[in-house]
Amino acid sequence: MKAEYDFSKGKRGPLLPSKGETRITIYIDDTILEEFRSRAEEAGTGYQTMINDALREYLSQTAEKPVTESMLRRILQEELPNIA
Repeated sequence: MKAEYDFSKGKRGPLLPSKGETRITIYIDDTILEEFRSRAEEAGTGYQTMINDALREYLSQTAEKPVTESMLRRILQEELPNIA
């Protein structure tokens, strides 16, 4: 073993670059994680793959945004006759 090593040209990061994936740390509700784990076990796949697929599907949806409470109130006020 050398007494001293030269790290002046060293770079931080993984030794092997990943192919289109990035490692991150996120917080997910325990119930959500358990559900993905149980479904992945039944399907014979990894739960992280299932989470990734679910996120990809959500982002690719072309459906309209969900109706919010304020949108619903505005629609009801416009469509329903005034009840006095």
